[in-house]
Amino acid sequence: MAPQSTANLLLSDDEVAHEFRFFRVLKDGRIHFFKPPVAKIPPSADPVTGVQSKDVVISSDPHVSARIFLPPNSTGNKLPLLFYIHGGGFCMQSAFSHAHHSFASAVAAESNSLVVSIEYGLFPDRPIPACYDDCWAALLWVALHSSGNGPDPWINNHADLTRIFIAGNSAGGNITHYLAAQVGAVGLPGQTRVEGAILVHPFFGGTEDDAMWMYMCPMNKGLNDPRMKERKEDLERLGCERVLVFVAEKDHLMAVGVRYYEALRTSGWQGTAELMVNNGEAHCFYLSDSECRNAVELKEKFAGFIKG
Repeated sequence: MAPQSTANLLLSDDEVAHEFRFFRVLKDGRIHFFKPPVAKIPPSADPVTGVQSKDVVISSDPHVSARIFLPPNSTGNKLPLLFYIHGGGFCMQSAFSHAHHSFASAVAAESNSLVVSIEYGLFPDRPIPACYDDCWAALLWVALHSSGNGPDPWINNHADLTRIFIAGNSAGGNITHYLAAQVGAVGLPGQTRVEGAILVHPFFGGTEDDAMWMYMCPMNKGLNDPRMKERKEDLERLGCERVLVFVAEKDHLMAVGVRYYEALRTSGWQGTAELMVNNGEAHCFYLSDSECRNAVELKEKFAGFIKG
């Protein structure tokens, strides 16, 4: 049974078994998160950009869903598909939060791409590796549309599945690498192709957060678990042609993001990699201040990578 989560408790030190960046574990097994659950907003039609959004169920058991964003200029040629994975430390946030909804909608408009933003299982209700399994299942669901007869008409009618981009921020950046490595190892069914991957301020092993990740993944393989810390063989066979990595100067994860970029470049992988440093900024700053100059620059670079 998954641990019970709770919030806003007054606790003595002798009640706490473990304390991590996002939550503490009590000795009775309950989980105390330091932030309240994120508010979720419904899909909508953006009156400014004209981007429409809707929610779809990918799997009912386990429950996996997505929010799909369709830009207004969707007639004529088919659009690249952005498969987006939100961050939140594997235990928080949502594709349906205001911040992630707004970013996905803005990127859909600016890159003229169809965006599929995944709502995956989170710790403690569904411990790791649920997040990886759910996102892989969702990517396979997207691939079902390659014949034009998949379950969602927007993807059937508007997506070019030979131009898939996988992207995510923070924990979602980590999962992005996992999916790209899976594509390189086993491929995707149908006439599908992953052109690129975008990792924004990604989490990887090698920081004080390693213990938290391993706690959330009870069946972990230690500090070198390949889901947490990238392996050379996975980098070498990464299943895309281009990779863009964003890191932030004031982010405690900057060093592991730079390490990932350098390891990818020297792994023997045949694609092209690019690193962008967000100077003077903290982790995922663009989600809380989307109109600042550096956030606008990040969004433009992100969308430009998809436009090619």
